Amino acid sequence: MSAVGRVSCISLAMGMVLYGCAAASAVDEAPAAPVRTDPKGLGFDEQRFRYIDEAVAADLAAKKLPGCVVLIGRFGSTAFLKAYGDRAVEPAREPMTTDTLFDLASITKPVATASSVMLLVERGKLRLQDRVAAHIPEFGQNGKSDITVLQLLTHQSGLIPDNPVEDYNDGRDKAFERIFALKPLEAPGAKFMYSDVGFIVLGELVQRVSGQNLADFTRENLYAPLGLKRTGYLPATELQQTAAPTEQRDGKWLRGVVHDPRAYHLGGVAGHAGLFSTAEELAKIASMFLHRGQNNYQVLGQAPTSVRVLHWATVAKMIAPVTLPGGNVRGLGWDILSSYSGNRGDLLSPAAYGHGGFTGTSLWIDPQTHLIVIFLSNRVHPDGKGNVNHLAGRIGAIAAGALVY
Repeated sequence: MSAVGRVSCISLAMGMVLYGCAAASAVDEAPAAPVRTDPKGLGFDEQRFRYIDEAVAADLAAKKLPGCVVLIGRFGSTAFLKAYGDRAVEPAREPMTTDTLFDLASITKPVATASSVMLLVERGKLRLQDRVAAHIPEFGQNGKSDITVLQLLTHQSGLIPDNPVEDYNDGRDKAFERIFALKPLEAPGAKFMYSDVGFIVLGELVQRVSGQNLADFTRENLYAPLGLKRTGYLPATELQQTAAPTEQRDGKWLRGVVHDPRAYHLGGVAGHAGLFSTAEELAKIASMFLHRGQNNYQVLGQAPTSVRVLHWATVAKMIAPVTLPGGNVRGLGWDILSSYSGNRGDLLSPAAYGHGGFTGTSLWIDPQTHLIVIFLSNRVHPDGKGNVNHLAGRIGAIAAGALVY
């Protein structure tokens, strides 16, 4: 066996031991995230985490964001979790906290919509090569009859990135009438074109096939099995108070209300945006993906519970690289290396997959090093002018560079 192979085996074995220890820890209830562990025990040179402090401080001083939460995880445990700056600067200043609820924006695509579609695939309700029009007949008009589920998941359907916001002003039913009447801009399969519209259609596909909207389907099939309490669409009033505000709409600050205008007009539940979560709960979802669809945790007074959310083959299919026209590489719902990967850490392995969100969020998962990098901000607060993609990418590189085994 090569030296690289021996190191990989040692790392994997260490990870399983550490993960087992983490799973056996007593907690008050099904935890919202992997337990925190000494960074050294997870293979990090924790002194290098100071570079995260420096990078964030520089961008806070440049007013590129009001604040953020950074989480670095490995082997099912959290090595680094820290809040920076403020979660609100208007109408009054509030400090950022690690349990702040964030509008995840387009991270909704992989961790809600694509995961739901793939659950339906593994249950035999859908196939990736199915024509979408076979399940939503109205969608097939105006040159869209041959668009497949796979093409929507990989952004090669030819659909417009975003149709006009005005198309959504007359309610959900009318909005979908207008979406179904759209003509493709490109022939299906001919071009990579990132499309919110395509994922809006996928959200509707989940509802047509399952009989549940995305809010109910994801809560029942993805988040409740993981013991998550604060992840989902349409946060309850008490959770909204802990949310990071974004911008104003109609003179009111959006707090626990989706920022994306199309998702807002669709009632807050859509396939491209609308999901809310915290750093720790998002880490629990990421850990599930790292453990091939399964997570382990313990409820106080009970034996450790093994929870399988997705089949291992489903996860493998979702994160397998698909090379698209123009050299872009995507997974099913996930980004891998594309023109949208500006928030990807330079030192992550070629196997890493993740996604970003317009509001200032990013999640990257590296199965080669078992690393999770989460950066959550409300960079659009208060005036929509923040910019955090480069910061998120730098933090990803720092996290990977801090690994010593």
